[in-house]
Formats: sequence, structure tokens, C-alpha cells
Amino acid sequence: MITDKQKIEEILTRGVEDVIVREELERKLLSGKKIRLYFGIDPTGSILHLGHAVVLRKLKDFQDLGHEVILLIGDFTARIGDPSGRDTVRKPLTEKQIKENFKNYKRQASKILDFSKVKVVYNSKWLSKMTYGDILKLESHFTVQQMLVRDMFDRRMKANMPISLPEFSYPLMQGYDSVALDVDLEIAGNDQTFNALMGRTLQKIYNNKDKDVLTCKLLLGTDGRKMSKTFENFIAIDAKPDEMFGKVMSIKDELIDQYFELATSLSKEEISKIKNSSTNPRDVKAQLAKEIVKMYHGEKEAVKAEEEFDKVFRNRELPSDMPVFTADKKEYFVLDLLVETGLALSKNEAKRLVEGGGFTINNNKITDWRKAVVLQDGDILKVGSRKFVKIRIK
Repeated sequence: MITDKQKIEEILTRGVEDVIVREELERKLLSGKKIRLYFGIDPTGSILHLGHAVVLRKLKDFQDLGHEVILLIGDFTARIGDPSGRDTVRKPLTEKQIKENFKNYKRQASKILDFSKVKVVYNSKWLSKMTYGDILKLESHFTVQQMLVRDMFDRRMKANMPISLPEFSYPLMQGYDSVALDVDLEIAGNDQTFNALMGRTLQKIYNNKDKDVLTCKLLLGTDGRKMSKTFENFIAIDAKPDEMFGKVMSIKDELIDQYFELATSLSKEEISKIKNSSTNPRDVKAQLAKEIVKMYHGEKEAVKAEEEFDKVFRNRELPSDMPVFTADKKEYFVLDLLVETGLALSKNEAKRLVEGGGFTINNNKITDWRKAVVLQDGDILKVGSRKFVKIRIK
């Protein structure tokens, strides 16, 4: 075990929202005792973003110290749906969807974690075997009033919106994971504090053992809201280098410090040096973007991404590489064209893009979404500042 006091201090403070109980966990880590810790994730989607990476990188820190790291896949709890941050009932997933999502998760998480040193477990192994008597015993340790403390339950009650019974029991099921794994520590995002503390209580009841909890700060999305696929303000871990670079460059200036702390491994001294090197936020962001791309794609790709960004956004040139759409006709209605080329996911989104002035053909703005356009071979379609498509006519 590595017991370097400075490293442990860094792990317990950088990107950390709270540690329960800090003194106990620090004492365990300094003692040289190998602790057992886990992070649980419900594979409810197929994309991991930089927000997820904050917790995964914290897990890697403990892995590097030599501790036993467990990645818990909530294949059972994913069928219920985590109510955290939800004002509506989450749609349950099928077993097939869960397996496919985790396959994608593992591929992406491998950019951060060494899976040869990670134990992967599934909570269906114990939760699917619980009898009704087991569940009643579990539920007996908490009151309805305790459960309603959760902010999303409170909001729904006040808004007269439904709370499903499976959702209501979700924190109990997730909390029982700590009992089944008999862990010393749980790492989670700060939106999971309620669930993690459920596990701390249950670990004491069932195993007479204190489980510490370390919660990480949440990385905000590029627009300053919660990073979410719904808001399309996320930066995917496996995004292409030029896309990753461009999205980091699009973050609000006030988020620069947060991204340096949560999305990079640079020391405080290195970050200060970068920030002191220029008074222009654009230049500081460029170094931030380069560092993040380097973490996931390497130095060479980071340099190329920066050069490509400067080419398109500083020099107003076309990208070196852009998707090609082979058209089987010359005339398209605008909304059909945007959807078929992949520049919009739906006609509703396409309509919003056109009405917002975000769609051009050869730099000519298209403002009427009802019209049809005639395409020529080599036309360049552009949406926003980063999405390009080149037209090929059959």
C-alpha cells in the first residue's frame, strides 16, 4: 500500500464534495491497511462523459494506492430506475439494453481504469434472490418520512406528481449493495449522497461496520447547467479529438477553473502557470482543451486538434476532414435534408436550427424551413459552428 501523506491529502480534497467520515478514512489510508471500496453505476445509457470521468478518475486514484477497487454494475437497480434528479418516473430498461450499455461503458471507462485491477460485480446477484421477507426486513429500518427527505420526492409530492413504489425503494436496494459487498468505502457523485448514506446505515445494521463515503463534485456542462445528454451540453469520453477540443473551447469562461480541477490531472502549480501565462480566457481554454484531449487521445492528436480548431475558427477555413453525404437526388426539403444528413436528430430540432439562423449552405443562411433547396456536388452544409457535411451527388 502507498501511504504517502501528500498523495492521500490530494485524493481526499481535489474534486471532493464531502468525506464521511474524513478522519476515519484518512486514518485507514495512512495505516497501510488495504481497504475495499466501490463505485456503483447503473448502465442507463451508452455514453460516458467527462462528468462520469470525475468519479472514475477518483476510483483510479485509490487503485494506484493499491486498494481493492470494485465497479458495481447496477443491472438490477437499472430495471427500477434511479430517481436522483428526476422529476418524472424513469422508464425501466430491458436486460438486453443493460448488457449492451455496460459493454459500451467498459470500453470507454478503460480509457481511465485498469480493468485487470478492477473487480466487476452485478447487483442482480444478490438483489434478485431477495425474498419478500428480506425486503420487508430491509424496509423496516427506515420510515416514510426519512425517504421523503429526498428533494425529488418532495418536489413531486408538492406538484402532485407520481412516485412509483419501485422508485421509492431504489435507495434501499442501492444501499443494500454496501452490505452485500461488505465494503469500507463508497465513492459517488454528490447527487448520490442520500443513497450512499443509506448504505452506510445498512452496513452498520447488518455487518456492524462503519462504511465511509466520499462524494465527488459534479462537473457542469458546457453551458453551465448539469452535464446531461438531454441538454446536449456534455463532452463524451470517446468523442473524436477535434470534437472534444471544440466542445471544451465552448465552455463558459467562468467554468475554466472547475474544468482544470475536475477534468485534468494537472497540479495546482501547473494550473496557476497556465492561467498566469495569458489574460485572454480563449488562450487559457485552448491549453485546457489540449490537456483534456491529450489525456484521452495522446499528445499527437491533441496538437492536431488544436491546429484544426485554429484552422476552422481563427482562419475561417473548412475542416480538413468532414462527413460526406451522398445525395440520390438534387432537390430536398430543408427539414428532410437536415435529418438525412445527420445534422439534426429530428424535424423538430431541424426547424429550431433553421429558425435560430444556425443552418447555412456554402455560407448562405437558410431561414425558411418550409422551402426546398437544390443541391450541387461539393456543397458545404453547416450547422452551428462545428457541424459540417459535404454533398456528393450520385
